[in-house]
Amino acid sequence: MSMSLPIRLTVTFAQSLDGRIATLTGQSQWISGDRTLSLAHRLRKSHDGILVGIGTVRRDDPLLTCRRVRGKSPIRVVLDSHLSIPEQSKIVETATQVPTIVICAPEVDAQRLKMLQSKGVQILHVGFDEHGHLSVDEILQCLSSRGFRSLLIEGGSKVITSFLRSENVDRLIIVTAPIIIGEGIPSVGDLGIRDLSDARRFHQVRVRRFCQDYVWELKCHD
Repeated sequence: MSMSLPIRLTVTFAQSLDGRIATLTGQSQWISGDRTLSLAHRLRKSHDGILVGIGTVRRDDPLLTCRRVRGKSPIRVVLDSHLSIPEQSKIVETATQVPTIVICAPEVDAQRLKMLQSKGVQILHVGFDEHGHLSVDEILQCLSSRGFRSLLIEGGSKVITSFLRSENVDRLIIVTAPIIIGEGIPSVGDLGIRDLSDARRFHQVRVRRFCQDYVWELKCHD
């Protein structure tokens, strides 16, 4: 990362045995069991921020707070290129209670911007990368300049893919549940890998069993 004070990035998600984080209809609650949900909330507590894409907000309407464990909830960050986050979403409705940042493109609707700001949402603008997605490097630069030192990335698939493609991720925590979904939303999309020798390889830290689920903790760098 091209920053003097880099952000420690953790990507986490729950998936089926065949690598799906949701069905074709977008249903994802709940792939993993109750104990791994508590683990997810402990992870939130240990990071400065938690980041998701607008698709996750629209599909799940999450709060992204620490409700199963004691501790301060992380700052919520939503990637939303066109500033389309629903005004009635839980995240917007609680923005005055839990610090919330929406990151969007430079050119967005001015009225929507003012409306979200009036509800306590902070707005940051970044440019696009060569794939037409909000630039991960610019996102990290913006958050680093605001004091972020750790960031938990919870999804969805496009966001996970963008951050893995950027090679900025430090750690993966993957919950695998003993179910098979078949066609559905993949955990990770196209990383541009066409030869198996180019596949991303990780260093296992530990594997734990939580009832029927297995949790993989992997380091992305030596």
